[in-house]
Amino acid sequence: MSAPVTLKRKRFLSLGTRSVLFGAHQFLLHPLFLAIAWTKLYGFPLDPRLWAAFFLHDVGYIGKVNLDGAEGETHPELGGKIMARLFGESWGEFTKLHSRFFASLEGRAPSALCAADKLATTIVPKSLYLALIHLSGEVDEYLENFRQALNSSSGKYALEARNVPSASYEFGSVEHWYASAMLGNQRWIEENTQQMSITAP
Repeated sequence: MSAPVTLKRKRFLSLGTRSVLFGAHQFLLHPLFLAIAWTKLYGFPLDPRLWAAFFLHDVGYIGKVNLDGAEGETHPELGGKIMARLFGESWGEFTKLHSRFFASLEGRAPSALCAADKLATTIVPKSLYLALIHLSGEVDEYLENFRQALNSSSGKYALEARNVPSASYEFGSVEHWYASAMLGNQRWIEENTQQMSITAP
């Protein structure tokens, strides 16, 4: 009974759309965890424009066929454009530069939103996070990239993959991926938060 539903879902909704609707970037849960993460790093977000950025920064995933591929990497553009139109160019840049990819393209440091975004992922309860990515189907892309990284000396997940003892988990499993992804996010936050502006525009 579940197979036809899965096929129908995957046929009519792109991966990015599913992620925003009921996956890792769920449009209510992710912004709320992001607000918690921001509070942990910088203090409670009193500026309503910050809350707008929390809810808009990932809307660009809607319609994307992948999350970490060439198309998915462009997702910050839409949220950045909306924030720029609503609150000015500096807020558009702040929102767009939550992406390390966009920051590197422009030769700039990521905005403070980036560290909070990474931390938000680590504070979502593990059982909830795994349930969401399985429901949306995005776990397939994450695992494919991770398993390629395990056999590579470079790439987005390579460092994280090598830093997690594979003996602790079944090699290349969801558990192995999750542990390495969370470890990588936490280490990146620790190494880079001090380089970011704590204040928003």
